[in-house]
Amino acid sequence: ELGAIPDGKTINTEILQKAINSCFENGGGTVILPAGKYLTGSIFLKSGVCLKLEKGSVLLGSTNINDYKEVKPEYVALRTGSVTRQLIFAENQDNISIVGEGTINGQGAVFERDIIDPRPYVILFISCKNVKIEDISMINSAFWMQHYLACDNLQIKGIRVYNHCNYNNDGIDINGCHDVVVSDCIIDSDDDGICLKSTSPRSCKNVVINNCVIHSHCNALKMGTESTGGFQNITIGNCTVSPCEKSDCYYGTPLGRSAISLEMVDGGILENVSINNISISEITCPIFIRLGNRGRKYTPTAVQPPVGILKHVSISNVIAVSSKPTTSSITGIPGYYVENITLDNIQIINRSKGTHEDSERKVPEKITGYPTPGMHGEVLPASAFYVRHARNVRFTNIQLFVENDNIRPAFVLDDVVNISIINPFVYSKNAEIEILKERNCKNVKLIQ
Repeated sequence: ELGAIPDGKTINTEILQKAINSCFENGGGTVILPAGKYLTGSIFLKSGVCLKLEKGSVLLGSTNINDYKEVKPEYVALRTGSVTRQLIFAENQDNISIVGEGTINGQGAVFERDIIDPRPYVILFISCKNVKIEDISMINSAFWMQHYLACDNLQIKGIRVYNHCNYNNDGIDINGCHDVVVSDCIIDSDDDGICLKSTSPRSCKNVVINNCVIHSHCNALKMGTESTGGFQNITIGNCTVSPCEKSDCYYGTPLGRSAISLEMVDGGILENVSINNISISEITCPIFIRLGNRGRKYTPTAVQPPVGILKHVSISNVIAVSSKPTTSSITGIPGYYVENITLDNIQIINRSKGTHEDSERKVPEKITGYPTPGMHGEVLPASAFYVRHARNVRFTNIQLFVENDNIRPAFVLDDVVNISIINPFVYSKNAEIEILKERNCKNVKLIQ
């Protein structure tokens, strides 16, 4: 009604912004995009406004970087110290939503990493309340697809994300948000799939992720690497993880680096995390838990963060296929332990090879290193779990099926205090494979 031209060529930024402003000034409303292609630069969503993309409508991000307004956010965090660019932006807004059966296409391949800085997000919402993202499709962001920073009451439901056109092509990034539900989403991303972050002292807290299908070349379900404010009360369940349809990748590997990654390397506390019922069709590393000391400050003037805390984690009912020798790991650093970790009903099908020399391999600490599977080397000494610098760990009903020439022990422990391995099962054609190998450990219980 306001004159937008859906030909995919005419820039509609001013018309779309005028419609949003009109709804806002009249107490709220819905901006509806019927079928067609709407080319636009940056638009600013405002309180009480819903952007609805009807079936057949496509919101196209401009391929001219000058159509993206540079914004200096008010909120102080790791990536807000300088200007940002984005297709859809909101800060300090309430009751905003993007819904419908249409598509947002960032057309981000044109913004090359070495030429354009910063590259635009498709969505950046900061310090917003009562946010709903529902049913839409999103493709081709120049950077992270959608970044929600310090938002409260965030609901993301039934969306489809395909992000394989540039570096840093994450699917969903939830950063220091409270009271979040992500459900029924399908994510296919070159970089991380669903990633929780904390790039300021504000924690990522009270988050539920449920019924999602995730394809990623990097980490499908991840907390970190940025961990300044920590993570509390996180529940993840009923998700499937499998390789991306597209094998070519900017980052990661064709199979994906990890299915589940919990990474605390910039201070903060991770606690009360429950992960249940995860099906992993194939991956490099099924489970990666890391407490380290990269110690990155969220602003140049911030206090240097101490080593963080990683505790009270439960992972259960996981079926995973792994074809690489990186294997799952739970590691702290000398003097700082990962604590109170419970793993129950984990079935791992390991198709990698492993020699006696591999099982004797000395694993470097990499105390300040970037946390990623493979940081300690592409081959770990264990076939199921390598555990180091941890205490109060309990494994129950871990099943390992070794399908190749692999004689690495199922479990390798180093500097572990109070660990129970209850009812393990190992199937292998190599009769010499050990269930457990340990050094420098205290109070180890193996109950078969």
